[in-house]
Amino acid sequence: MSNKKVAFRFHLNAFLLTVYLIISGVLLAFSSGGMVVNFRALGFNLMSGTQRGINTLTTFFSGTITAINELSELKQRYDVLETQLKDYELLQRTNANIILENERLKSLLGFSESLSLKNIPAEIIGRDPNNLYSGITINRGIKHGIKKNMPVISFQGSNIGLVGKIVQVGRNTSMIMPIYDYQCFVSARLETSRYMGLINGRGTPEATLVMKYLKKRARDEIRMGDKVVASGENYNYPKNMLIGFVSGIRALDYETSIELDIEPIIDFSRLENVFVLDIATLAEEVD
Repeated sequence: MSNKKVAFRFHLNAFLLTVYLIISGVLLAFSSGGMVVNFRALGFNLMSGTQRGINTLTTFFSGTITAINELSELKQRYDVLETQLKDYELLQRTNANIILENERLKSLLGFSESLSLKNIPAEIIGRDPNNLYSGITINRGIKHGIKKNMPVISFQGSNIGLVGKIVQVGRNTSMIMPIYDYQCFVSARLETSRYMGLINGRGTPEATLVMKYLKKRARDEIRMGDKVVASGENYNYPKNMLIGFVSGIRALDYETSIELDIEPIIDFSRLENVFVLDIATLAEEVD
């Protein structure tokens, strides 16, 4: 028993000695200043890294804000330029429209001056299909020399054609009864074969005119596309004024005459300006 106790004490003493040596070494290391320097370096590195991170984030956010501001400025400049471009395009279109309008007015003036008949140029300012007539209102009246029953013509492209006649006159405006009105009747003849008939409207500008009371024997001499002109009888309309073209032929066995569909030379849906002719000078134009 005595030997076991001595051995146990010997091992305990060795253990305590080892612990003591370790603690002494650690204290000696702290007291030499080496470990203190290493902790300072570690703290410095940590602070430096943190500062670099903060600086990087600051630079990133600053750059982002600057980029956003620059993008906003670019957007504003783009909007301004886009507005200026639209204004320029509008100005170009306006100038082009003005040029076209000037050319059209010059053409109208030239046409008016080229007519041998005294005429009064007028502009269409209204249409009234629900009136007593399928009326077309113009901006000329008694004040400008307009009188009832004066014939009205116009031109489109290179074509000159009959529009109708004046049926109502006011001081500054007048109403035209167009040839497509169902109450309008025009004495007409085929330009080539010279057969005569009476043209009547169907009440709408989209429909063809109808030419009635042609002799049945004229059927063999009429061709599709033949020109139809005003006969000039009674000086109601200018002689040989173009009305339209043959677009259909109808001949019934029990009838003694034939009927023709006539496509008007004037496109009334595009009609803007007309010329009212002085009826007093028509007699001088008859051959």
